[in-house]
Formats: sequence, C-alpha cells, structure tokens
Amino acid sequence: MFVDSAIITVRSGRGGAGSRHLLRMKGNAKGGPDGGDGGKGGDVVARGNPHLDTLVQFAYQPHWSATDGEPGSRKNCNGKEGVDRIIELPLGSRVFDAQTGDLVADITEAGQTVVVAQGGIGGRGNVHFKSAVHQTPTETSPAGEPIERLLRIELLLIADVGFVGLPNAGKSTMLKSTTRAHPKVADYPFTTLSPQLGIAELPGERRLVLADLPGLIEGASQGAGLGHDFLRHVERTRVLLHVVDIAPVDGSDPLENHRMIRRELAEFSEGLARKRELVVLNKVDLIAEEDRGSVVDEVVRRFKRDRGVTPLVASGATGIGVRDVLENVWNAVQDARAAEPVTLHRIGD
Repeated sequence: MFVDSAIITVRSGRGGAGSRHLLRMKGNAKGGPDGGDGGKGGDVVARGNPHLDTLVQFAYQPHWSATDGEPGSRKNCNGKEGVDRIIELPLGSRVFDAQTGDLVADITEAGQTVVVAQGGIGGRGNVHFKSAVHQTPTETSPAGEPIERLLRIELLLIADVGFVGLPNAGKSTMLKSTTRAHPKVADYPFTTLSPQLGIAELPGERRLVLADLPGLIEGASQGAGLGHDFLRHVERTRVLLHVVDIAPVDGSDPLENHRMIRRELAEFSEGLARKRELVVLNKVDLIAEEDRGSVVDEVVRRFKRDRGVTPLVASGATGIGVRDVLENVWNAVQDARAAEPVTLHRIGD
C-alpha cells in the first residue's frame, strides 16, 4: 500500500512550573527561597528514515505528542525535561503547516532531524528572584505553553530514474523487466495510479532505484488526469527515462507524443525541463519482424533530425535492448550524482 500524503496533529510538551518553595529548617523558620526551575517540555521532531517508503502509519496514528516537563521542587531541584517525540519519515517527505501552507521541513537525508513543534520552556523557581531587599520571594516566571499544530505531510519519491510517458507506453512492463517489482500491467491506460518502485541490479554490484510513475496526458501541468500528483514525484528523480511507444495502436505520431510530454514537463517546472532525459522507443516487438528494421531506422532518424535526441530501442515485454537501456541510464545517473551539490544538515535546520 503506497500512501503519499497525510494530515497529522502534533503537540509539544508544556514547560514545568517553577517552584516557589521557602526553606524551613529548625532554628530558621523563615529561611530563604529554594524553589527549583521547571523542566523544558519535549519537542516534536521529524527524522528521516531510509527504511520507510510510505506514510501509511499516519492513517492509524494521526496524533503525536511529546511529554510535559516536570515542575521544580525544593532544595533547588530542577524538574525533569519532557521526552521528545520522534516522527520517523521516509526520505522525500515535505512537512507543511496545514493552516498557513508554510514549509516546515524537507526531509531528504537519513538521520536528518527538524523540530516541528518546540517544547515550552520551564518556569524559573523563586530562587532567581531573591535580592537584598526581597529575601523571601514567592514569585516564579511562567512556564512555556505547548505548541499544537496541524501538519500536512507529502511524500515525493527519491529515485535515480523516473519513467515518464503517455499512459500505455509500456512503463510498467519496462519496470517489471528491469527489476523484481510487480506493477499492474494491462492493455488499457492508467493501470498505474500510484508510484511503483523497483531496484535494478547491474553487473559489478551496481544498483539503480527506478520509479514507474503514473502516465501523463495533455493538460497535466494544469491538473488534467493525474496531473500534479504525478509531476510532483518527477521533481525528485535524478534522470528521466521517457518511454515512447514506437508504433501506437491509435495511429498517433511518436514524435508528437514525445513533444507533448516535454511541453507538459516544461510548463509545470523549469527544473523538470532541464532534467537529464533519455528516450527509449518501446514495444519494438509489436512491429512485424520483416518491417522492424526499416520502421525503427525511420523513427530514430526523425527523432535525431526533429527532436535533437538519439533514442534507445527496446521491448520491455521481450527484453530486447533492456540491458543497453540500463547501462545508458546508469551512466546518466552517475553524471547527475556528480553534479549534485553537497549539503550538510544540522539538527533543527
């Protein structure tokens, strides 16, 4: 089950009250103040966990609370701090304030932590208010109140390669032939309604994380079809593998289909338009063997001339050319990884 959005309520811990205790000892009935400070309330902290790939846990646990700080006590004893509540999130999660829409956290690395609700400070005990003219104070400073927030979590896939293309271009079949994933495959469009992940194993202990993403249609950048739900996942992939049906049964032109998808990506985001893309002409096995060579040569020639790209040729169903596709994708991913900036995250950033 893949869940890529959730709404949760978080509440940090209340700060503990400061003590207003006055020392009472034999022979000193009106001793001075010895009230300790209250403990700080616990924080609610989001933390990246590379072993998670869905937000399904929030469907069963929508409320997340830290514990309150304990009050201070006599003999200058400070109260115990509240325990932080850690929310484990899959990498690629973005956390928003559901009421303001502000981005609270963007979790991209394992172990990255961000405080999403700060615990209240502990109140100061009366010992801090003692002075030469006020030797038995009973006042304390107020403890910090807890923070309660409604948060919206969205999961964007972090994959090396994202498959893009029209519905029924053969993306799911391509994923199935290159990994051990088992996406739904059928002869009608939109069989993929949510992202499907798979890991391709290459010789030399090399691995690629591949994502079969729901098919695009014209108008997707304005929300048509699966629209924005699809495109926001594409943003987090390093390389795009554009799967094009070389001989669509509806008689459409493969070049025009490629052009349309590229236009939708560009209209949604300039970053998507600049992302490295490889094109694979899929379903060559459906062309009659005696005509295959000439048809493939003609389509490849037109792509080079009109689109400025040299497409790969493959069949996800039969495995023709699949290994060559993976090797080209591997090289493109290595280039993309080398170009990525190195970022360091500190606790609370």
